[in-house]
Formats: sequence, structure tokens, C-alpha cells
Amino acid sequence: MSDSNLHKDDNLTPPPAIRAYLGGSFDPVHKGHLQMAMHVHQVLLPIAERQQRQLHVSLLPNARSPFKDESTNPKHRLAMLKLVTTNTPLQICELELWQTPPVYTIDSVRALRERHPYDSLIFIMGMDSARSLDKWKDGLRLTDYVNLWIFNRTDSSDLSTPRVVAHIDNDPCSLSSQNIDALYSELPKQLQAQTTKTVQDLVQPFNDSVHNRASLKNTDQGRIYIDQHQVRAISSTEIRKQLKVSAAKADTAPNTLTQLINPTVYQYIIAHRLYSAAQFR
Repeated sequence: MSDSNLHKDDNLTPPPAIRAYLGGSFDPVHKGHLQMAMHVHQVLLPIAERQQRQLHVSLLPNARSPFKDESTNPKHRLAMLKLVTTNTPLQICELELWQTPPVYTIDSVRALRERHPYDSLIFIMGMDSARSLDKWKDGLRLTDYVNLWIFNRTDSSDLSTPRVVAHIDNDPCSLSSQNIDALYSELPKQLQAQTTKTVQDLVQPFNDSVHNRASLKNTDQGRIYIDQHQVRAISSTEIRKQLKVSAAKADTAPNTLTQLINPTVYQYIIAHRLYSAAQFR
């Protein structure tokens, strides 16, 4: 869709927004989460500005993952998210947070489509999750409602310090075209026909002529994009384990933890005695 077509009804309604969501337990939120969300924002911002569209990139904390038995109180996870998104363009969507678990992603993307029927909706996830979508509840139907933006996560020592890059051309952390193609082939076979090599395909607004008002589904299925930029694989589970070990040793400033989580989050964890960190006090 051309930029001019986006504004043919400017006098009646604003152009459709671009909305991207990174879901997760954020227990705790770490620099890997922020790296993905900020990168998406940086890539989408010039597109949104050129097309005069609103851009919203949001963290979408869940009530509790259906794959986990327990998680930290939602009020603490939300407080940590507010700390790390202060003075950033990132937002927080509380759609799932206060619901009775388990809450499934398919239900959330359906609800988001109902709220924003004509906007470009993007759901951000790691390649490890994308590979297993056929094992999620109706995971292969996510693209009935949203596009998918996928990041490959690596333990490479080249990514020892999480960072955000404004341009991925010539970035040493970037994947080659051959590697990208290999990752696309690892997606569930039912989804491989929906892949794209360009972000532009993710920001096409829902067209009224293909919008099924009864089901909120797009008869043209969403597209799937694997980002060239890799992010460091950081595990919230491992962070929680390190916090317990550090607490047992009464270690007040473990270097590995300050590299993985924002200092304000680290201080919040200590102050509220989360993850067995009471002995820090």
C-alpha cells in the first residue's frame, strides 16, 4: 500500500497505527527484552514517521505463563517494567496481567485485533518460541490476527554486552542471508509460506475488503519476518537462580547480574526481597 493511499480519508479518520507487542512473564525484565523491543521501535519509527502513523511498541506481561507453575506477583513485575520503560519510547500493555491464569497468546492477539481492527499488529518473539508454535494452543492461528517479528537469540561471546543498534547493515551480530533462510526452514511447515524478507510487509493495515467482521480474522494471513539482528540469549530463570546464589553469599553487587538487568530493577528486587534476595539488605 502506498503512503498516499494511507491518507486518502485523512479528513475522516487518522491513518491506522502500527502496534508491536513483546509478550513474556518479565520475571524479572532483563536487557534482552529491552534490546528486542527497542530495536523494533528503531526500525519502525522512520516508517511510521514517513507514513504519518502512530507507533506503539509495548511490553505485554502475562498473568502467568501456561508453561510455568508460578510467577512473581503481577504488581512487582509491573513495577519493574515501569522502571525500565521510564524515559524510553516503550509502553506497557496490561491486557493479560490481571486476568486469571492461564491466559493463552491466541486469546490475547484476538482481543488486540478486536481493540484495533484496522491497525498493523505485530507480535514479537524469539526463534525458540517460533519453532514450537505448533505446540502452543492454536499457535498456528496467531497469524490470523497478527504478524510475527522473530529474533534469533544466541549465546555468542560477541554479544556479551546487550546493546541496541540503530542500523544493522554491516553489524557483526547480523545473520547472513544463508543463516536467515535456514531459520525460516525451521518454522512449522504450515507457516513457511507466510514468511517475508521485508519489515514493510508487517505494517500493511487491515483492509476493510478482506476483514471478516464476524471473526476479526484477516483472510490474507499475517506475515512472518525473522530479523537479521541477533540478540543475546538471556534467561529470566537463570537470573532468578543467580539472585538466590548471590543472596546466599551476601554478594551486594554481582557483576553478572548488573550486566543482565537494569540497575533500577536490581535495586527494586533487593528492596522488595524478591527471588530470595532478602539477605542483601
